[in-house]
Amino acid sequence: MQDTEKLKLTILEGTVKVYAEKGIKFTMDDLAKHLGMSKKTIYTVYREKQTLFMAMVDHAFDSIKESERKVMEDTTTDTVEKLRRILGVLPDGYRDVDLGQLYILREKYPEIYAKVEERLETGWELTIAIMEQGMREGVLKPVNIGLFKTVFEAALEKFFAKDVLMKEGITYADALDTVVNIMVDGIVVK
Repeated sequence: MQDTEKLKLTILEGTVKVYAEKGIKFTMDDLAKHLGMSKKTIYTVYREKQTLFMAMVDHAFDSIKESERKVMEDTTTDTVEKLRRILGVLPDGYRDVDLGQLYILREKYPEIYAKVEERLETGWELTIAIMEQGMREGVLKPVNIGLFKTVFEAALEKFFAKDVLMKEGITYADALDTVVNIMVDGIVVK
């Protein structure tokens, strides 16, 4: 890995940790202190906090896609469990992050919130493939996949759009697991 790419990854991983500790209101000083590097070094890679957040969104969703790929390659997992795991994938580094605070993005950083929405709505190829496979195998009820996708996206977007998770006292990871179970159990052939 090139030095610049390695530095970007170090900064992104540090950002996730600082965000987990301080939430969306963390400062570049907080990040620099956590990383043990100067703000100037961070600014050579990410010229502002908003650019850093945009990169963090891409990094998170790219990590999700990589995890989904690994689930699909797992030959020891049946189709229904693969669907559960793909829908519920959350990168390890993000398990402790309070994603319930992302609703703040909508007002403070609307461009970043729009990017989160865009990434939620794209990249469904593996999920669609496993659902189609499950229907062919007879382990999933024949359902309209487009509608399933819309309902799932709407649930996640609602978590990000309002302080629903904070009000309910539930973490994003636990809420995601609950939604996945409700939706998958609803289409599994019994």
